[in-house]
Amino acid sequence: MASSTLICDSEPWKELRVHVEDIKKTHLRDLMNDTSRCHSMMMEFDGILLDYSRQRATTGTLNKLFNLAEAARVKEKINRMFNGERINSTENRSVLHVALRAPRDAVINSDGKNVVPEVWQVLDKIRDFSERVRSGAWVGATGKALKDVVAIGIGGSFLGPLFVHTALQTEAEAIECARGRQLRFLANVDPIDVARNITGLNPETTLVVVVSKTFTTAETMLNARTLREWISSALGPQAVAKHMVAVSTNLKLVEQFGIDPNNAFAFWDWVGGRYSVCSAVGVLPLSLQYGFPIVEKFLKGASSVDQHFYSAPFEKNVPVLLGLLSVWNVSFLGYSARAILPYSQALEKFAPHIQQVSMESNGKGVSIDGVPLPYETGEIDFGEPGTNGQHSFYQLIHQGRVIPCDFIGVVKSQQPVYLKDEVVSNHDELMSNFFAQPDALAYGKTPEQLRKENVAEYLVSHKTFSGNRPSLSILLPSLNAYNIGQLLAIYEHRVAVQGFVWGINSFDQWGVELGKSLASQVRKQLHASRKKGESVEGFNFSTKTLITTYLEASADVPSDPSTLLPKI
Repeated sequence: MASSTLICDSEPWKELRVHVEDIKKTHLRDLMNDTSRCHSMMMEFDGILLDYSRQRATTGTLNKLFNLAEAARVKEKINRMFNGERINSTENRSVLHVALRAPRDAVINSDGKNVVPEVWQVLDKIRDFSERVRSGAWVGATGKALKDVVAIGIGGSFLGPLFVHTALQTEAEAIECARGRQLRFLANVDPIDVARNITGLNPETTLVVVVSKTFTTAETMLNARTLREWISSALGPQAVAKHMVAVSTNLKLVEQFGIDPNNAFAFWDWVGGRYSVCSAVGVLPLSLQYGFPIVEKFLKGASSVDQHFYSAPFEKNVPVLLGLLSVWNVSFLGYSARAILPYSQALEKFAPHIQQVSMESNGKGVSIDGVPLPYETGEIDFGEPGTNGQHSFYQLIHQGRVIPCDFIGVVKSQQPVYLKDEVVSNHDELMSNFFAQPDALAYGKTPEQLRKENVAEYLVSHKTFSGNRPSLSILLPSLNAYNIGQLLAIYEHRVAVQGFVWGINSFDQWGVELGKSLASQVRKQLHASRKKGESVEGFNFSTKTLITTYLEASADVPSDPSTLLPKI
């Protein structure tokens, strides 16, 4: 049992509270003039360059943060995670997403049992199944090859795989492996999402992957029943077994649904949804699209960072450094948000995935022992690829509230373009902004500089940039499957480090339960009102008025409708 002592009562925390007052008196313009400091705040690992010199921190700050990590027993907590201890204490579970990408010969125990052989048993099953589908050995009910895949899932069963798929779509090797195939993700219970996903698809050539650990997730199972009807109405009920497979542990419900239990791919209680992209949740649909060898490279990239996170000293440990700097920004400098800014369109779904990984993990109000926290945890994550974001929300970042930024760049574009007589290539134009924006945030522009440029006096205050706005830069050598795996694991472990320092449970998510519970009450009311004409009761005045207005305005919905599928 962990101690109920809060980290804010420790001496290192108190020292940082004093130290931050000194930092507030400094400006990044001055800090960036210290070449030795900047050099000490750059490091390379496995081809990735991390530059955190534009953080509002000194080497002394880092030393104090390392002391804080020691007081929070971060190394001990990392070891406990890798050793399979049940660090998710509120759900009494291990946290072993690292086992999902471990080498075949690795030993990672949960409850005294090495789970790696089980992981590879599922991976081998995915490899075999995906190869059969892709080769045409497994065909649909009418004998046609299954070239289109719709993966149904929500939250962690959707955002992670979508991020990886989007990142791979324009990578040269992945393009070749995916030629003639398409992968779509159905997440929202909104029928518009169903319509968009089945538009242009032929049930004869479509394979549906239903992702639900319990096979009871309300939104996922309604979407699954909808696509089962789409297949059955076109090909007959017997076609379901050839056109639908499952990622689930509830084989009984899988079979009752009409899916052959042999075509169910397992994952485990020690895999949290937002950390499940390296399980069958992501590996199955991605292997069907790109082939298992591509996905295996992705797993190896993540595993490389896992080993680095586990073994590297904190001074040279990328996820630890990022996690500690995030704690510094949130808890001491008081910055409540973080912008994730990848200068690669292929990473357009990265920020939405990290939103869930970070905000669902660290958006907590009590310690792991249930003690209310006197300090804030977590941050509001958002982002957009550069340079799109520059023409959207960078105004606020430069001249409004201070938001620490993560700039993510790629040395080699997936799809280079060169035009004769242009000053630079398209990718160089993109990267010019990647290199410029962090300095613009750090240095800003003073009234004195503006006056030297003969800017009209009435515009000086409008064109002044205060600077002193922190950022960090991550430069990837390329964006292939391996690099994508690296990037994912860096952010996963960064989030864990933040939670370890704050003393919270980053691996449960009780905050999502209440809304779902209340929605079930509304669902019963809508059913009773539609079917039996019952009035709306049992809600506050506001909610009752909203529901009543909704029912009255949609009175043309039949009380006993026949099946109707979307048509676009």
